[in-house]
Amino acid sequence: MRKTILFLMTLFAMTSCKHQLTVDQQVDALYEKMSQKERIAQLRSTYMDELFDAEGHLDTNKCRKLIPDGIGHFSQYASQAPLDPNVLRDRVAAVQDWLMHHTPHGIPALFHEEVLSGINTKGATIYPQQIGQACSFNPELAEKKTLQTGIALRKMGGVLSLSPMVDVCRTPSFNRLEESYGEDGYLSAVMGTAFVRGLQHGGLDKGVGACSKHYLGYGGGGDAEEKELMEEILLPHETMIRLAGSKALMPGYHAVHGTNCVANHEILTDILRGYLGFDGMVVSDYTAIDQIPGLDTPTEKAAAAINAGNDVDFPYGANYQHLQEGLDRGLVKPQAFERAVKDVLRYKARAGLLSSTPYLYSNEKIVLDSPEERQTAYDIAAQSVVLLKNDGVLPLIGKQRVFVTGPNANSMWAMCGDYSFPSMTYFWKMNDKDLDHPHVIGLWEGMQQRHPEGIVLSYSRGCDWTEEIETKLSHGGDERAWDYKMLHRKVDAGEKADSAEALRMARSADVIIAAMGENVMLSGENRDRRGLSLPGKQEQYVEQLLATGKPVILVLFGGRAQVISRLADRCAAILQAWYPGEEGGHAVADILYGKISPSAKLSVSYPKEELSVPICYNRSTVQDSRVEWPFGYGQSYTSFAYSSLEMDDHVKTDDESFTLRFRVTNTGKRDGDEIAQLYLSPVDSNLPVRPIQLQGFARVSLKAGETKTVTIKVYTEQLGYYSHQKQRQWNIAPGNFMLKVGASSQDIRLQHPLKLIGNPVVKPLRNHYFSETHVQGEKA
Repeated sequence: MRKTILFLMTLFAMTSCKHQLTVDQQVDALYEKMSQKERIAQLRSTYMDELFDAEGHLDTNKCRKLIPDGIGHFSQYASQAPLDPNVLRDRVAAVQDWLMHHTPHGIPALFHEEVLSGINTKGATIYPQQIGQACSFNPELAEKKTLQTGIALRKMGGVLSLSPMVDVCRTPSFNRLEESYGEDGYLSAVMGTAFVRGLQHGGLDKGVGACSKHYLGYGGGGDAEEKELMEEILLPHETMIRLAGSKALMPGYHAVHGTNCVANHEILTDILRGYLGFDGMVVSDYTAIDQIPGLDTPTEKAAAAINAGNDVDFPYGANYQHLQEGLDRGLVKPQAFERAVKDVLRYKARAGLLSSTPYLYSNEKIVLDSPEERQTAYDIAAQSVVLLKNDGVLPLIGKQRVFVTGPNANSMWAMCGDYSFPSMTYFWKMNDKDLDHPHVIGLWEGMQQRHPEGIVLSYSRGCDWTEEIETKLSHGGDERAWDYKMLHRKVDAGEKADSAEALRMARSADVIIAAMGENVMLSGENRDRRGLSLPGKQEQYVEQLLATGKPVILVLFGGRAQVISRLADRCAAILQAWYPGEEGGHAVADILYGKISPSAKLSVSYPKEELSVPICYNRSTVQDSRVEWPFGYGQSYTSFAYSSLEMDDHVKTDDESFTLRFRVTNTGKRDGDEIAQLYLSPVDSNLPVRPIQLQGFARVSLKAGETKTVTIKVYTEQLGYYSHQKQRQWNIAPGNFMLKVGASSQDIRLQHPLKLIGNPVVKPLRNHYFSETHVQGEKA
């Protein structure tokens, strides 16, 4: 008997374009043919490695035992073991072939992986972590990065990613802040939408599907007022879905309005499917269904999740394997079960897995970390490093004896953020051997390779990251990490930290570079620290360096801003480098040597004191006293002047858009990039709009003395606000606003009043979210 899926494939291929089956018709027909066991299998996942023997061959006996009715998904298939990408591809091919020819309806599986800063697999390019990339304010580079990632992963058989994380993170101490694009909803939405467009490059049947996570308000915002939740926290998810076609979404581990997200009907059904019109697939975070409180059995937890709107149970389907019992007992709603199965099948159809000629993998030889990918990693890193302070010591030029020191000066852990292959392998597998694949350029190596004539370098580690275990055990996030041994580890640097030797060398130098901050065990999922000051005795060590009287350049690495207020005034220069990826050492070295000018701007408000509560620049036009450097701030080796802001004084509420223009001039002696930022402030006190909020930006590359004109098309909907009266709606109300152009949220250079006239306009949803920017050089 021919398998039904093969029949459907043939029917789909033979039918003329005029009479082709729609995706929904195809899914409906397949669903009706499937048994209940097959349907439930589509809502579960497993690990690919469990199907292979010790020699790497597919064990068909295990397949018949573990996935006799097929399987919906394979979890993190590329990171379970350090394998060559061609071997991974061949394993995917073997599994997909078995599924298509030895299960009742021959349905291929969705293989998923993490791609936050590149593919989470051995040898794949490690791009800068998202918190740093956000500081580049460069969505074009964000799209280029994920285009490269998606092409490579699809060749390896990957069809779905569990990225990006677009949580609007406003709590400086949040352990996963590094994965986010920072505190601003607009910037997070622009960067997240670019991530999706690159990764999916043309459609799910060609690229790799993105997954919007962690919905809704993980990392701060889940307990926000409805207006903030819907206007700002929801915004990145909304634009990824409505503008970029993201068809997968992952609820967070946390609760919204008292109910865990994975079982929250309000956010998964009312808002996501009702208000936003999402028709994709909702997948649980790993072990999130296990953590639903107040329910005693897996069956009850499965029922709570699927009834609320969650489709798939990751990583194993430990709770969803009891769905039939839930249906029999009346706990699981039949319509919820049908919705979930069809959501998975619809995703597979969109991804081309149910076509007559499904594209499952590539037969060509796969080579990871190409020169083009390394160049992209470098470009992003170079645009991600924020110059916070410079008393003139930078760039390093002429004849100088430069002493390099600190725990992050000669370590890959200064470069690799969470969800990269080295970090995931070290943390989850507790393996610290042979992780430098691809090779990660540390700061010391980069400075040696790039140093100009006249610079004499020396190095001594000087101090360790920390002398005691600083990671706190907390029951949050993936419960697989609730392991004492996993969290209570110190990273072995592999080299001696001799402070006496280092201080002797420091005293004989002309300038000191102190590379400080966090590492893989001090920042990341489930890794909470005691505070935001420099870990261990790093601050004391910097104090000793300052006591030498030599200028100290503080270079900070890590996943979040760190409190350095006791040091900031006395350091000659400060760079925030985040986790800058495999080319980070070259990028930071080139900035220190002045081969490129720093251009990044902060994507977070940089705290002056320990903070474990939300902060955000948009709460007031006056800088928060708890903030050292404001959102949007960053220095350069050159200077920029803004002039000639022009725009209409009056705009109608029913106008689609309006345009403003201004000029930016490089008034210094070095070439550089300026990130000009557009902010909106209400003038009328009755307008329910944030005191100040980012609504556009332009990255402007200028040679010394050059001027360019920036034109920004602003959509009138960007002046609106959310309300929920009889229904959820977007409002554009008449009133007076001030449009502000500046170098940061606190450095406004130009402003222009705008009077919005006409009758109030009400829409269910916005059609436009982002302003559009054009930069043009002056004519000679």
